[in-house]
Amino acid sequence: MSLVDKLQKRAAIKKFDPTKKISAGQLESLENAVQLAPSSLGLQSFKVIVVQDPETRAKLRAAGYNQPQITDSSALFVFASLTTLDEDFGKKFIDLVAQTRSVDRASLGGLEQMVLGTLSSRTDEQKLAWSHKQTYIALGVLISEAAVLGVDAAAMEGFDAAQFDEILGLKELGLTTSVIAAVGHRADDDVYSKMIKVRRPKNELFIHV
Repeated sequence: MSLVDKLQKRAAIKKFDPTKKISAGQLESLENAVQLAPSSLGLQSFKVIVVQDPETRAKLRAAGYNQPQITDSSALFVFASLTTLDEDFGKKFIDLVAQTRSVDRASLGGLEQMVLGTLSSRTDEQKLAWSHKQTYIALGVLISEAAVLGVDAAAMEGFDAAQFDEILGLKELGLTTSVIAAVGHRADDDVYSKMIKVRRPKNELFIHV
């Protein structure tokens, strides 16, 4: 079955079944997919906090306008952007490239110049906005992998980012919340998941040039 077939069956779940948990293997597959998600220059300018602790999720639910998905899903993925994207961050990325590919670091001068130039040419505000966008790419990969696994996922923007940052101690880690996603299994009486999927027709969505 293709990804398109799987996506036909997925839905933005509003009501999860708290008694149905995803397996450790499924959680690892979701994390692997996020790790492999593309990002600009491959920098992965964010981290992902996987929250399963009930007490923490109860606090996050209060900061998420009491949305039950936050506590009733199996896990909550919190995508958080790095707030400092400086020269040191760029150089550490080049170190990682050299180590991973077993190449002389000096041979990566062109890539290093591109990375450092990209970071230095933007203000802190611009870099944070850019980093937030990268998290959405990873979010899309998470949702797609969940569909492949037969796991339900709900992307969510309805939350107080400052409160999330405080509850998770993100400021001290140099992070700030971008977007979140609840993963688990839908409840049998989740009304919205039973509705016919509504999408604009392809002739309105696509422009071929």
